[in-house]
Amino acid sequence: MKKEKSILTFGIVAMLTMNVSAQDSLTIKPIKDSLTNKQLNEVVVSASRSERNVNEVGRSISIITADDIKKSGANSISEVLSQQEGIYMVGAGQNPGMTSSIFTRGANSNQTTILVDGVRITDPSAINNSIDVSELALVNIDRIEIVRGSHSTMYGSSAIGGVVNIITKKVAKPGLTVDFSDTEGRFGKGTSFSNSHMYAGYGLKNGLYFSAEGANEKTKGLNATVDTITRAATYQHKDLSDGFNKWDANVKAGFINTKFDVYASYKYTQQIADIDKAAYTDDDNYTVNFHRDLYTYGAKYKINDKFNVSYIGGFSVMKRIAIDDSSLIDNNNNYDKTYSRSIYTGKLMSNELQANYTTKAVNIVLGGGANSESMSANTLYYYYNSFGFPPEYVSLKTSLDSVNPHSSTANVFLHTDIGGDLISEKIKAFTLSGGVRMTNHNVFGTNITYEINPSVKIMDGGLLFATYSTGYNAPSLYQLYDATRYYTWDNNYTTGLTRGNKKLKPEDSKTIEIGYKQHFSNITLSASYFQTEVKNVIEYVYLWNKNVAVDSLGTGFSDNYRGDTYLNLGTMKTEGVELGFSSKLGEKFMVSGNLSLVSGKLIYHPENIDTTQTAGNHVQLYSNGAFINKEVETIGLTRRPTTANLSITYKPLKKLSLRADMRHAGARSDVFYDNSLGPYGALGTVGVEPYTLLDLSAQYEIFKGLIAMVRVENVFDEKYSEIKGYTTRGRGVYFTLRVAF
Repeated sequence: MKKEKSILTFGIVAMLTMNVSAQDSLTIKPIKDSLTNKQLNEVVVSASRSERNVNEVGRSISIITADDIKKSGANSISEVLSQQEGIYMVGAGQNPGMTSSIFTRGANSNQTTILVDGVRITDPSAINNSIDVSELALVNIDRIEIVRGSHSTMYGSSAIGGVVNIITKKVAKPGLTVDFSDTEGRFGKGTSFSNSHMYAGYGLKNGLYFSAEGANEKTKGLNATVDTITRAATYQHKDLSDGFNKWDANVKAGFINTKFDVYASYKYTQQIADIDKAAYTDDDNYTVNFHRDLYTYGAKYKINDKFNVSYIGGFSVMKRIAIDDSSLIDNNNNYDKTYSRSIYTGKLMSNELQANYTTKAVNIVLGGGANSESMSANTLYYYYNSFGFPPEYVSLKTSLDSVNPHSSTANVFLHTDIGGDLISEKIKAFTLSGGVRMTNHNVFGTNITYEINPSVKIMDGGLLFATYSTGYNAPSLYQLYDATRYYTWDNNYTTGLTRGNKKLKPEDSKTIEIGYKQHFSNITLSASYFQTEVKNVIEYVYLWNKNVAVDSLGTGFSDNYRGDTYLNLGTMKTEGVELGFSSKLGEKFMVSGNLSLVSGKLIYHPENIDTTQTAGNHVQLYSNGAFINKEVETIGLTRRPTTANLSITYKPLKKLSLRADMRHAGARSDVFYDNSLGPYGALGTVGVEPYTLLDLSAQYEIFKGLIAMVRVENVFDEKYSEIKGYTTRGRGVYFTLRVAF
């Protein structure tokens, strides 16, 4: 079986290498696709904040429609995104409810911007402000647009690796539309999966529409950590089935006619997940309860065929409650006699106004807006005093409320596309695009990003393009405001510095990309090469006594340790190649795939250390344990492998569709806490084996409006890891029944 899977993997990679294309190239004209029974999209809005023909935009783009999502049989957004080129999702194959992180083109997990209807969605209370992608659901989605590469000129902070814009549904026709589905299944011994979804929309002839949608997912899962029962003297796990429960509800109202497009929506998300303490460390009573209220709204007015103005905004409130209630620690039913509760809250507000002017040769977007974020964090740790002096139980409380963590930004941006025919008919195939954004942040001040994007049409349906773009990623509220200080037992050695560092600067990036995409009658192809350099990478560091040589530092806190903080310290360099293709082979076959190669390294220089935040003490990286008293270079990036995807659809009958999806992730490194990286320990790296997964599905239209699907996930029951120490799903079988009219 191993040999067969190796041959299969080789076949996938070889097949992808011989084809240069992508799902990010679509037809110039609407073509009725007999295999997918839908019209291919011809416009994209996320690349330039205006409606543009996707084959005329000189950026690497993928578009995923609602129909694509339904036919994939995916149960989460993470699964959908993991099949796209340039993206690796950590958590897509793990136990439902586990944290899911996105890595785009080798960028860090907080360097991809996630949008809903153009409104930025983050978690202000998270350490690095990145969103847990498992929070998002396959509810109320019209399409997902992905723009790979730096895009801060259009969308501001964190758009270094790319942008994922989730665009919600609008009722497109008068009358009632109903879509109901139920999925039941399992993905391992003792597991169960259930997801019920209901959508109803009603449109009036005058352009008014209303919609409501809800979904509930219930999972009885695997033990989320790798079972360590085979290790000597290790406590046998009691919690063999971590659970997950998720609710999503959405209501939307709007009005559309030839002049106006106005909408407002509200989305509620709540999920409760059983989690564990750490890799290889189970916990039988540790839960996280998360919920978010999200409001989005917008209005667009078409003044004439050339000029329109639009406004979009959003407001979001989220809360995360983590409770760990005295877990079992041995086979004698002994408890660790601890209780901890952490409550994190966050608020976001975003409002932007823009104007679009479009002619045959010129497209201009001018806009500006304001954004704000705030957070609070309150923790309680209650534990048994084992030292034998009163009180018997001790409680520790921490709070960030006194420092009022918040940030606000104001921005203006300009983007233009100028066609060569504005100057001469002889250069009409040439287009020069570019833009600039100026952002003012209340903590670190003004930041300017820009991009230059020339492209030229080659042959019929071909586009050669290049991009030079800059980007930035603002420090998180936690990194700026965490008020934790280090004090020794006698308070003699404290630096007086807080963990949060209000002197942090944003991470700055520069990206170059060269790409080509081509559309033939039934084939789309694309290829791109990119390089990105990110400076001022924010690192978590330990501080050690400057008066003691590094080689002589001991492990005693009172002697040598001087606290911890965040610093702008490193430079991250990544480069890669992306290839993709999509081909319709006759009336019964559709094949698509992609290959993404990525590599990277981190470089640290002592002269980059801000000594005002370290009091001149020695700096040790938590990420790898190195002391920055000389140049340090780390080759390779954790959790960012080479990936390949292949999808084949076959329709032997008009009502029957068969599909195979293969996903390959190459070898990569992961991190673990290594106490030998002294004096206090830090993160070490460990290799993670490559894996190849095969999913098979069959969809049958019983009669018009009633569709049944069966999907087998991880057909070979591959044993693999996304994160060392945590389990992934085994072979899964899912049955779906869908009614739509």
